[in-house]
Amino acid sequence: MDTMRERFTTVVSRLLDEDPRVAVVLAEIGRDGFTEAARRHPDRVVNVGIREQLLVGAGAGLALTGLRPVLHTFAGFLVERPFEQVKLDLGHQDVGAVLVSAAASFDWPAGGYTHMAPGDVAVLDTLDGWTVQVPGHPDEAETLLRHAVAAGDDKVYVRLSLQANREAHPVDGERFRTVREGRSGVVVAVGPMLDNVLAATEGLDVTVLYATTVRPFDAAALRRATGAAGSDVVLVEPYLAGTSTAAANDALADVPHRVLGLGVGRRELRRYGTIEEHVTAHGLDARSLRERVGAFLTP
Repeated sequence: MDTMRERFTTVVSRLLDEDPRVAVVLAEIGRDGFTEAARRHPDRVVNVGIREQLLVGAGAGLALTGLRPVLHTFAGFLVERPFEQVKLDLGHQDVGAVLVSAAASFDWPAGGYTHMAPGDVAVLDTLDGWTVQVPGHPDEAETLLRHAVAAGDDKVYVRLSLQANREAHPVDGERFRTVREGRSGVVVAVGPMLDNVLAATEGLDVTVLYATTVRPFDAAALRRATGAAGSDVVLVEPYLAGTSTAAANDALADVPHRVLGLGVGRRELRRYGTIEEHVTAHGLDARSLRERVGAFLTP
């Protein structure tokens, strides 16, 4: 199976052929994947070099000319380092772009903390009008990428990861999907967390919702699920723990409820290790999740 990032390169290269509005802006990272596309479309594949602020500024400039820019680099270099440009060049100017990241929270541990971005979605939450997509499988990434590029002039962040679920699920770019139904709580699994959540909740009488579009937050789906399963909610996210607890609380503001946010901890892990070791250290492996979810939902 190809990775989400490999699928991204394939899909967006095709979109460059199919849609004359599509442009790609790179900051050195990922350029090899677009070598052929750049040969075919030299005016719509732009590599600005290691200049992440310029990456966003150039994308905003292309959007002002009527193009649909797709901006790509590692998450920390796409959202955190050029945040002022994301806020002003895109937000303040009210133009859209598709930001597509790689490396996720800790997909390249050997790169150290400079190449990790567990806070990316939380940072974007400070801005208005962003759609955030978190696919859990390359097939889902393709669907969501196509939705994002076709989304008029919207501002969309697509968060790709090396972590992936074994199977793809139908996604529509909008709603949470009910994967399992129960009566004693709701667990929302975001993107690549689904497999571990399903393993962790095996045999538990809980509803599992699968979220690949996390902003806007599907409050209606959560309310429906809690109406049948009770208003104890666990959010399992592949980025900073608690990123979506405010959204869940807002969705259930008029009913008594409890929310537990699980995800990447704030404490920096200073040993490089492997992806799997980071997952375990943050308590996102199936065994740890079962203990934490079970303890929260047990009366």
